[in-house]
Amino acid sequence: MNPWLYYTLALLLICGGGICWLTNLFSLPGNWILLGLAALFAWLASDTGGHGISWTTVGIMAGLAVLGEVIEFFAGAAGAAKQGASRRSIVYSLIGGMAGSIGGAMLGLPVPVIGSVIAALLGGSLGAFAGAYLGEKSIERPHSESMAVARGAFAGRLWGTVGKFAVGAVMLGVMTVDALIG
Repeated sequence: MNPWLYYTLALLLICGGGICWLTNLFSLPGNWILLGLAALFAWLASDTGGHGISWTTVGIMAGLAVLGEVIEFFAGAAGAAKQGASRRSIVYSLIGGMAGSIGGAMLGLPVPVIGSVIAALLGGSLGAFAGAYLGEKSIERPHSESMAVARGAFAGRLWGTVGKFAVGAVMLGVMTVDALIG
């Protein structure tokens, strides 16, 4: 493959991977899409004379994607469940988290890049808080118990998303190094 073509495709892969990585903030499977892009690139660019993404890198990225999901699941579930959350409040928390992420990203648009990222993270956490609170109130739990569950959902969503986002950054870095240097 022509080196100019290869590096153009590698840079497009990295840009696409960055977009995938950012979708983690919206509760979308960004790390898995990033893994899929890396695997597709490894398959399509396998005969580029020493360049390309190795299947070892794809395997490492798959392990990291699983780790990101484990972190997100346990942090998110532990936050609300530790406070005795009902199933309804957990479902409401998930819905509120997704809606809050999207709404937060839209509100953060005036501040380039970082505004949307921070607003999506905080919006998702606030949405999880509101969803958990409404879920607990809908089954007529006292205000203090509903607030405890909501605070747990907020913290769980925040730390779960931060953990998954950090793992996605490592995945993007590993892919970038292998595509450009490896």
